[in-house]
Amino acid sequence: MKAIFSEKAPKPVGPYSQAVLAGNTLYLSGQIPLDPSTGALKGENVAEQTERVIENIAAVLEAVGAGFESVVKTTCFLTSIDDFSEFNRVYEKHFVSKPARSCVEVGALPMGALVEIELIAVIE
Repeated sequence: MKAIFSEKAPKPVGPYSQAVLAGNTLYLSGQIPLDPSTGALKGENVAEQTERVIENIAAVLEAVGAGFESVVKTTCFLTSIDDFSEFNRVYEKHFVSKPARSCVEVGALPMGALVEIELIAVIE
């Protein structure tokens, strides 16, 4: 097992790694819309926040030489399921390979985020 870290993604806000590579499987911790240069939440609405989350995910995938085509499963958390359509409009632009996915509404996310995405990718 190898912990993965990218300077282009936010530093973890707790005792965990951005991602862990086990064999050829990458387990990426949930990403919220933090700006890696400031550590502050970025985005006023779910669309803007989803774009920031996806930028963070891309940075970690890049750190292992992968892209979105390597993603096999995502788990998405929204603080309001009413944002589902707006979230999907951004999500589908990036996850064009259509990995398996779960998407649920949660009571709250760290730092008041509206969205969080975690994923599993296979690195070939």
